[in-house]
Amino acid sequence: MRIEIISGSPRTNSTTNRVALFLQEWLSQNTEHEIGIIEMKDWNLPPVQSVWSAVETVPEEFTPLAKRMFHAGAFILVTPEYNGSYSPAMKNMLDHFPKQHHKPFGIVTASPGAMGGIRAAQQLLLLVPALFGVASPYMLIVPAVDKKFSPEGILTDEKFELNIHNFITEFLWLAENIVTEKIIA
Repeated sequence: MRIEIISGSPRTNSTTNRVALFLQEWLSQNTEHEIGIIEMKDWNLPPVQSVWSAVETVPEEFTPLAKRMFHAGAFILVTPEYNGSYSPAMKNMLDHFPKQHHKPFGIVTASPGAMGGIRAAQQLLLLVPALFGVASPYMLIVPAVDKKFSPEGILTDEKFELNIHNFITEFLWLAENIVTEKIIA
């Protein structure tokens, strides 16, 4: 299965991206799934004018992004909190593509603050069903992200391993069961 991690911050030195890098490395090393990261800082998408319904309908400069979006079996959304919600850059990107019928989504929020982006996570719980996706109920909320992960995406706080383990275990259970059912059906 192809899992795309969407790193929602458009900032060059995003602390949130540290978690995306960690998840990509861990999933690549410990599963047989194909794992990629779509970084918002790499895509200067215009405001949505219409939904891109197929790879062929996408402007040429966004074809690589479209191929990844259309071929993903599951997504992990990793976002900082912006004014009590998720990244507007990530929302704009998701709005360019059709509904993600029955695709599993993992929700990850991160912040240098004590709340870890919990309000953004609550908003993502509303967004995922609006995309016709299925949200894993076990989210990964990362407070003090700058103290838990190095800029290279290395976990520096071993006490946080259980949180990561629980998130990954539950997300993979959901994704592997949903994607398997879609193939069988």
